[in-house]
Amino acid sequence: MYRRKIEELKKWKASTTRKPLLIRGARQVGKTWLMKEFGKTNYEKYAYINFDDNERMNNLFNENFDLNKIIQGLKIESGVNIEPENTLIILDEIQENPRALKSLKYFCENANEYHIISAGSLLGVAIHEGTSFPVGKVEFLDLTPFSFYEFLEALDEKQLLEILEKNDYDMVNIFNAKLKEYLKLYYYIGGMPECVDSYIKNKDLLEVRKIQKRLLESYEQDFSKHAPSNIVPRIRQLWNNIPSQLAKENKKFIYGLVRQGARAREYEIALSWLIDCGLVYQINRVNTNKMPLSAYQDFNAFKLYILDIGLLCAMCNIDAQTLLEGNEIFTEFKGSLTEQYVLCQLKQCTELNVFYWSSDTGTSEIDFIAQIGNKNIPIEVKANENLQAKSLKTFIEKYNSKINVRTSMSNYREEEKLINIPLYLIGNIEKMFIKK
Repeated sequence: MYRRKIEELKKWKASTTRKPLLIRGARQVGKTWLMKEFGKTNYEKYAYINFDDNERMNNLFNENFDLNKIIQGLKIESGVNIEPENTLIILDEIQENPRALKSLKYFCENANEYHIISAGSLLGVAIHEGTSFPVGKVEFLDLTPFSFYEFLEALDEKQLLEILEKNDYDMVNIFNAKLKEYLKLYYYIGGMPECVDSYIKNKDLLEVRKIQKRLLESYEQDFSKHAPSNIVPRIRQLWNNIPSQLAKENKKFIYGLVRQGARAREYEIALSWLIDCGLVYQINRVNTNKMPLSAYQDFNAFKLYILDIGLLCAMCNIDAQTLLEGNEIFTEFKGSLTEQYVLCQLKQCTELNVFYWSSDTGTSEIDFIAQIGNKNIPIEVKANENLQAKSLKTFIEKYNSKINVRTSMSNYREEEKLINIPLYLIGNIEKMFIKK
C-alpha cells in the first residue's frame, strides 16, 4: 500500500535545514509501517529501535546524553551499522522513554548529520506529563487514517483516482455511480490501515467489522493503561457519547447529555486527553465571516468527531447491508456519517483549520467553514441529493459571500455564488479555490 505522507518525508530528507522528525497520530494509523517503508525505499538501510518495554534503551539514554555512546548502542540494538550519509534511524514509541525524546534536542544541535525519525501513539499525552520536550528542535508530521483517495489507490482504482485528482468534472460525472459505490464502501471500511488491508486481501466486510471492534476495544484499554485513573470514567463517557451527539439535529456538543448535570470543567482534562491521543477532532464555532477565522473561534461551543468514519460505523453497529444496499442510513442517521466523512477528508487531504458557523440566534448553521487562501469558504454538507441549503443561503445573504460550497451526492456544477462539489471530490477543495 502507499501513503501520501511519503512525499512529505522525501522533502524532509532533502531539506538543508532538516531537524529530527516526530510523527504524531493515534494508535494503529500506520506510523511504524510508514517509517519503515520510507527507510526501505529512500535509504540504503534503516536502524529500527522500539522503546516499548525496552530496559536496555532506558539505560542507554541517561542524563549524560553522550551521542557517540548512544549511536554505538543503537547500532548494537538494531544490528545495523549506522552511517549518517545513508542510514535512517527510526525511534518508535519514543514516548515510553522521555530521555530519548529529550535527546532529539542534542542530535539537532550537535549531530544533525544523522537522519532521525521518531513516532509515538500517545505522544501528546506524554508531553503533558512533565516530559522535557525539545521545543524548536524537532519537526512534526501528523498521520491520520487513509483518506478516500488513498483508499481508491489501495484498491488499485488508479484511473478513477486520476480523474478525481485532475478535477476532470466531465469524467467524474460520467462515473458518478461507480464513485458513489466506492464512497459507501469507504464509509463502512474507513481508513484504518488494518481494515483496508484486510478488505483488499479477503473482501470480507464481517472480518473488517471484527477488526474495527478490536481497535475500539484497544483504545478503551489505553484509557485505563495510560490515563490518570480518576479521569478514566469521564474519558469513556465522552468517547462513547460522541455518536449520539452527532445524531442530533444540532450537533453542538452538550456535556449535560453525557451525564445529567455535567459541567464542562469536569470533562476538560478528559477531552484534552482524547484530542492529544489523536482519537477526537474538536471543531469550534465561529459566528462571523471575518479573517482570520481562528481569531474568532468560540472554545465553549464545539462539535466532536472521531478519527475515522469506519470506526464511527462500528461504534453505531451500522451493518453493511443497510449502508451498501440502501439509502436509509443517510436519512436515519441525519447525515452524521456524511459530516464525519467530510471532516476527515478535510483533515486528511488539506492543511486547513476547520470550524463551523452558526448565527447568534442559533437558527442557522453551516456544517464547516475554512479559510482557503484569502477567502473564508462555507461548506454545507448534504448526505444525498436533496439540495435544500437554507442556512447557506442565509450566510450568503448576510455576508455577500462570493464562493460557497455545497457538497452532496449530486454531480459537480456551478451556480451563482454556489458550487456543488460531489462528496468524493471534497478532498480537492483546497486545490480548487486556493487561486480563486
